[in-house]
Parts: sequence; C-alpha cells; structure tokens
Amino acid sequence: MLLNASLFVGGLIVLVLGAELLVRGASRLATAAGISALVVGLTVVAFGTSAPELAVSLKASWAGQPNLALGNVVGSNIFNVLFILGLSALVAPLVVHKQLVRVDVPVMIAVTGLTWGLSLNGTLSRIEGILLSLLLLAYIGLCIHLGRKDGAANGAAEAPAEPAADAKPAAPAKSSWLVDGLCILAGLGLLILGAQWLVTSATSMAKALGISDLVVALTIVAAGTSLPEVATSVMATYRGQRDIAVGNVIGSNIFNLLCILGFSCALSPQGVEVAPAARNFDIPVMMAVAVACFPIFFTGHLIARWEGAVFLAYYAAYTGYLILLSTQHAALPGFSFVMLAFAAPLTALTLAVCFFRAWRARHPKSA
Repeated sequence: MLLNASLFVGGLIVLVLGAELLVRGASRLATAAGISALVVGLTVVAFGTSAPELAVSLKASWAGQPNLALGNVVGSNIFNVLFILGLSALVAPLVVHKQLVRVDVPVMIAVTGLTWGLSLNGTLSRIEGILLSLLLLAYIGLCIHLGRKDGAANGAAEAPAEPAADAKPAAPAKSSWLVDGLCILAGLGLLILGAQWLVTSATSMAKALGISDLVVALTIVAAGTSLPEVATSVMATYRGQRDIAVGNVIGSNIFNLLCILGFSCALSPQGVEVAPAARNFDIPVMMAVAVACFPIFFTGHLIARWEGAVFLAYYAAYTGYLILLSTQHAALPGFSFVMLAFAAPLTALTLAVCFFRAWRARHPKSA
C-alpha cells in the first residue's frame, strides 16, 4: 500500500512537470509555424497526451482483453468531457473557438455515432478498425488546412506597418524550434511516465476490491490514462492558453476513437468484442456526453463555471452508478430512479433553455 501511495504522488508531480513543458513548447511552436494554438491543441497536444490510452488499449487488444481495450477508450472520452472540461471551466471560464462549434465538435459527435453504430452487432472488426484509422488521416489533414488558413488570416489582419529605414532588425527568438520540440518530447515523456505510475498503483488497489475488468477500465484505467489531459488542460487554462485546453479534450476524444480504437481493432485478428454492458449503457452515455457539448459550446461560445460544475456532478454520478452496479448495492434502484426521473430531465431542460436564448440573441427578427 505504501508503494502504491508513493507511485501515485510521484505520478502527480511528474504529470504537472510534463504538462508545463508540453504547453510551453506547443504554444511557442504554434506561433513560430503560423498555426493557431487551437489546431496544436487538437493535434500535437491531444494526440501526445493520448499516448497512455494508445499503449494500454493496444496491449490489451493484443493480449485478448477486449473489455480493457474498449472500456479504456469509452471511459476516457466520458472522463475527458465531464471531468477535464468541468475542472478546467472551474479554474477559469473557457472561451470556445468558432472552429470547435462548426467543425471539431460535429466531427466528434459524428465519429462517436459511427462507433456506436458499428458496435451494435457486438464486435468491432478489423476492417472497421482500418476504416476508423483512415478517417483519422482525413481529420488531421482537415485540421492542418484550417489551421494554416486561420493563421494566415490572423497574420494578414495583424500585419504591422512597414518599419522605418533606420529601425533596428528584430532580435532573434529566444526559443528555437529545436528547443520547443525538445520541450514537447520531454513533456510527453514525463506525462506518459506519470500516467503509468498512477495507473499501476490505482489498478492494483481496484483489483484488490474485486471490481470487474470493464468497470476498472471505464473508471480507474480511463481516468489514469487521461491524467495527462487533465494536467495539460488545467495548466493551459491557468496559463491563458484556453484554445489548447479545450482543443486538447476534443482532439483527444476524436483521436481515442479513430486512432486508438481503430488501431486496436485493426491489429486484433478477431477485432474487438463489445460487451453487452458497454453496448447498451456506456457507449450510449459516451454519445450523450458528446452531443451535450454542442449546445453548451454554442451558447455564447463559452463554458461557464456553472456548466463546468454540472459536468463534474454528472461524472461523479456516472462513476457512482458503475460502482453501485458492479457491487449490486442496495442503493442502486433508488439512485437510478433519481437520475432518470429528475437529474437528466432537469439538465436537458436547462440546455434547451440556454440554446433557445442563444438562438434568439442571434436571430432577433425571428423571435
């Protein structure tokens, strides 16, 4: 127990250091390359911080542990939105870039829906995994194209006046591309190491409690492998790089489904089996969470602190339900009734009112 506690604390420290290096290097590279910070968050940072999920799911798929491979991806996507965005919004309200509303969130919803549809037969085959992997390449190309276009537009809008003849040349940048690249690599390495320590210690304690593989994957493993995203998004929010904070979450969710789940299915001879519990409950929850992002992001392009608190509360409720279900606790029926009869309808009504108000504000003549 003492060793697990030491690994847990050490992992947290390493994660914070890794997140700091990653955010610094990525934000500087974005400026130097003329690519927006949002696209860096959606690609380099998001994909890099998802490396622990990739390692865990590939290993689990190859070892014939489909529940762990699938549960890690599904649980991570739920954790990313409800916990990470919720926690980041509590640190500071998150201003949402228009590209997220117009492109990336719809892509996340579409990819989540596609994954749900493909899983309805109980198996994600090797061919379906290859399809998801090919869609990843298309998404990366779209991000790079939009990022360069946005960077060029911003550069033209903010172009400075011609310098005077006797003006001194600008001093060279203090941080070179090599230094920034090394910062990113070092940050990713520390994030992966810290996540590994945390997952190892947390999984050992969870298994000692007799919890099933799927529940462990959906909670302990998913949260542990998503801790790089937690550290990166919270640190980016604190440092004012909010495009990276939000883009990291959305990009990670897309990467988890297209790359991690896609590769896991493609590399497994039998594909990845989808357990009935995941097919009937957890994947639909992942879909609902993805859809819930759109009205919140649309209303004013801002994730307010109260919305972050709602996200955190729902993640606590989801985790509580999984624990009660796995232990068949006597409180499970009452808990389920409260969530279905009161909490879910109230949240849906709140989102509908916010969406309607935002629509009226943008279309006053139609009101």
